[in-house]
Amino acid sequence: MTKKALLSVSDKTGLLEFARQLIDLDFEVISTGGTKKALEKGGLTVTGVEDVTGFPEMLDGRVKTLHPKIHGGLLAKRDNPDHMAQLREADISPIDLVVVNLYPFKETIEKSETTQAEAIEQIDIGGPSMLRAAAKNFADVLTIVDPADYASVVSFLEAEQNDLAFKKELATKVFQHTAAYDALIANYLTDDAFPEKLTLTYEKQQSLRYGENSHQTAAFYRHPIPAKLSIITKQLHGKELSFNNLKDANAALNMVSEFLEPCVVAMKHMNPCGVGIADNIEQAWNEAYESDPMSIFGGIVAVNREIDVATAQKMHKIFLEIVIAPSFSKEALEILGRKKNIRLLQADLSHADAADRFETIAVSGGLLIQETDRQVEEAETFTVVTKQQPTAEQLKALQFGQHVVKFVKSNAVVVTTATKTLGVGMGQPNRIDATKIAIQKAMPKEGYEAAILASDAFFPMDDCVEYAAQHNIKVIVQPGGSIHDKDSIAMADKYGIAMVTTGVRHFRH
Repeated sequence: MTKKALLSVSDKTGLLEFARQLIDLDFEVISTGGTKKALEKGGLTVTGVEDVTGFPEMLDGRVKTLHPKIHGGLLAKRDNPDHMAQLREADISPIDLVVVNLYPFKETIEKSETTQAEAIEQIDIGGPSMLRAAAKNFADVLTIVDPADYASVVSFLEAEQNDLAFKKELATKVFQHTAAYDALIANYLTDDAFPEKLTLTYEKQQSLRYGENSHQTAAFYRHPIPAKLSIITKQLHGKELSFNNLKDANAALNMVSEFLEPCVVAMKHMNPCGVGIADNIEQAWNEAYESDPMSIFGGIVAVNREIDVATAQKMHKIFLEIVIAPSFSKEALEILGRKKNIRLLQADLSHADAADRFETIAVSGGLLIQETDRQVEEAETFTVVTKQQPTAEQLKALQFGQHVVKFVKSNAVVVTTATKTLGVGMGQPNRIDATKIAIQKAMPKEGYEAAILASDAFFPMDDCVEYAAQHNIKVIVQPGGSIHDKDSIAMADKYGIAMVTTGVRHFRH
């Protein structure tokens, strides 16, 4: 008995040759609409679906394959005599192979001008139904959703194999594909930031050599429609990025994108070790480098302006894992490209306001999702809570420090000038230790006499303020909100420190 193959695809890559090979293997090819026209144009004889169903397409093509003569032929179990008897009684022929890929919903919604009505017309109904039916019955039906599998399917058929594992692998790919397709539609249509059923889908970007450590396996998955500001960047030079490279690079990119003035961010282990702003990118590099010349070694650097020759020459003098920039001058790219192990990434920072709105964190047994912390406090929103008032220059430093500290792992304290970090105390289980680390790192640096101290959360006790005062810190910014605020304020007044509160906490765990 002639075997039957049903082909209905939007992606016609390799389709004609595959259909020709199926016909050579004694398959009758059944097809629909545009697929049928493409195959006939290629000189093949094709049976229309309407000739199988005895029913024409209707509702502008919304109904084509939703018919018992299609789904009965897909779902009947060949080793079940009752199923096969029912097919004979209904004059339904078994369908042995299905090739379907779905309406281009993703490609449609990626276009900014697409209306919701246009998107809805690209929601495939018959395609997923056929795929799911065939994949459910994978013991008897080969189901192909990816043109990349055509060659292996032909080899399988030519060898007349009956490898259930191969059929199951194809079926699994189908359910992954339809699940991702449905998730994309659900996320497009929902207006609820936190729906009762959260359906996420990602596409594999690459396998990674290892995870955080060499004994951990890992892979990198990307959102099917990445935000315009994304770590899915253009790599201009260097070997593949590692798991830790990607995390650090993402953190550096997110941080530098929030600064309007020329800015350089150096990142190590998800924490900024040097941040500098200036009138030009070379000077911003100088500020970031001088923040911590030791820790920047082997770090990830992100900048928000084109890298010029002068900056590239300075970067070339030390070992850097990654440099991210919106662009590199031709000469700068040549200079940095001389270093074999550096990775150079080009990222579009013009869409900083289009970064991911939400971030997800995996936990045992589930997933946490929250709105990304994109809030930035301006100096005019600060509340002065001490007798001593900050100067205009100190307010600039306070604003810079407040902006930096929200990217530091809690407990976090930073000591900065108005243009660069001097000391960063991060990830400590108590705030006094974070304060001591930041100040001890800052004290030897040039500019410490004008330094301010910023804390990501309130001071639970007045010990941090006292320690800062004893080490010549004159100005502090912190959220406020502790039941002991009055003690910290009194300690600041005792030492003549100017303290402002923001009312906004920036924990980063």
